[in-house]
Amino acid sequence: MMNESVIRTSAIRSLALFVLLIGSSSGCGPFFLIPGGQLSGSPSKLPSNWEFTKEINTIQLESRPSEPYSVNIWVTSVGDSLYLHAGANRSNWIENIEADPRVRIQILDQVYELVATRVDDADEFSRFADAYEEKYGSRPRNENVDEAYLMRLGPR
Repeated sequence: MMNESVIRTSAIRSLALFVLLIGSSSGCGPFFLIPGGQLSGSPSKLPSNWEFTKEINTIQLESRPSEPYSVNIWVTSVGDSLYLHAGANRSNWIENIEADPRVRIQILDQVYELVATRVDDADEFSRFADAYEEKYGSRPRNENVDEAYLMRLGPR
């Protein structure tokens, strides 16, 4: 007779595999830490400001319009600007943005079409880092503006 904990562990693994297969085969937005494809939804009118994102920890980012690639990511607003931070990690979405700065983001059920620009100003980075710390409770890992990938999102 099988041990009850072995059966439970097996059931949990099976459920996790099922969830991963469904999420990765859906061909849409990201699923937890697994990148996805094109975000669903029609573009929405840009808000007058991004203050409402202070209450939202994670959004979806779609890069590479020719072959959409989407991820879940933290977002930080400062004044009228919205920021995404990758630290010194040259992730796939950073490479995609460097090749084509057009992005789409999904916040709740709204999709916005934007352009991403890398921040290279130390004062702007510092304002972002202060807002990031206030929102997430810690400073960004790498605050060297020459090494870190901080993207400001703006209208197309």
